[in-house]
Amino acid sequence: MSDLSSRLGELRQEIDQLDSQLVELLAKRAKVTTEVGQIKAETGMPVYVPEREKNLIASRRKQAGSAGVSPDLVEDLLRRIMRESYHTQNNRYLCINPNAGNVVVIGGRGALGRVFVNLFQKSGYQVSVVEQDDWDTGNAETVLSSAKLVVVAVPINLTEQVIGQLTMLSDDCVLADITSIKDKPLQAMMRVHNGPVVGLHPMFGPDAPGMIKQVVVVCEGRMPSAYQWLIEQMNTWGATVHLSDAKEHDEAMAYIQVMRHFNTFVYGVHLRGEKPDLEKLTQFSSPIYRLELAMVGRLFAQAPNLYADIIFNNPDNFTLLRRFHKRFGDALSVLEAGDKPAFTRQFAEVGNWFGEYAKRCLTDSKQLLLKADDSHLLRK
Repeated sequence: MSDLSSRLGELRQEIDQLDSQLVELLAKRAKVTTEVGQIKAETGMPVYVPEREKNLIASRRKQAGSAGVSPDLVEDLLRRIMRESYHTQNNRYLCINPNAGNVVVIGGRGALGRVFVNLFQKSGYQVSVVEQDDWDTGNAETVLSSAKLVVVAVPINLTEQVIGQLTMLSDDCVLADITSIKDKPLQAMMRVHNGPVVGLHPMFGPDAPGMIKQVVVVCEGRMPSAYQWLIEQMNTWGATVHLSDAKEHDEAMAYIQVMRHFNTFVYGVHLRGEKPDLEKLTQFSSPIYRLELAMVGRLFAQAPNLYADIIFNNPDNFTLLRRFHKRFGDALSVLEAGDKPAFTRQFAEVGNWFGEYAKRCLTDSKQLLLKADDSHLLRK
């Protein structure tokens, strides 16, 4: 037994040495990626190049298979390492439009506004921030009258009100908003400003470190050639730009945001009313249900007004929620009637409607769970 214990100690020491070498290799890799980031910043090359990443991972998976190492393990490690590289190698970006003049972010001290201020500053733009106290002192009008790009980054319920005050903008100033609804703000900007107008919806939260691998929806308003540099700048920041009609966007958001947020809200209200032990719920839950419960908890860890604004903003969404309510009641009636054949028939009909997408979701969710952080969320 003493020989085995001694051998175990030797093996553990060898593992420690190998782990130390891994850290040293990561440090060397970080220096290289930092230099890559500097070159990209000088040339304007995009931070994220999907084809390059795809080829790199494919090559390392092949190498792993030949070496007797799990290709999935190698891919997981590489993706985590590359994600860190993306967010640490870029302390600056190429300025696509050095002659852009003053960039003003209204609400730039807010969570999402700060993300844009930071990105513009890293790109070398002259950036000013306008907040409520600037309107009170009259400083806002002075700053805005000389702006060449104004980004409205205020809460949804204040967006149209703030836009309505932007009568001092010069005709060559680009006016943009970054709210999660697009039709009404876009119309408001078109009414108040005769110059270039564009609606933006960054499809990420304020906790995102930047735009790398993030989607930004662009709804064209007026004079797209005048704000093309802004689209190119977001591409340089690593964003994937998706063009959309404003009404089409808002209709999609009714399903993506309003329905999901409201459904989660009601589930949270129900849990509070029933008062189950949340700790026990997580103990009895499989990883996928822990993740789902975590998404519910995530909603209620954030500002209530943010989600109230999203849900209450468009009364047209209430009709959609009312239809959802009716279908929920119809499904409950099937259960109360004990009509299991009707339930299974409807289940199959929905499955057929989802088609291949459902199968893809099953595969993707399995991969998600395998790659999820092995922390208290998934394991006790």
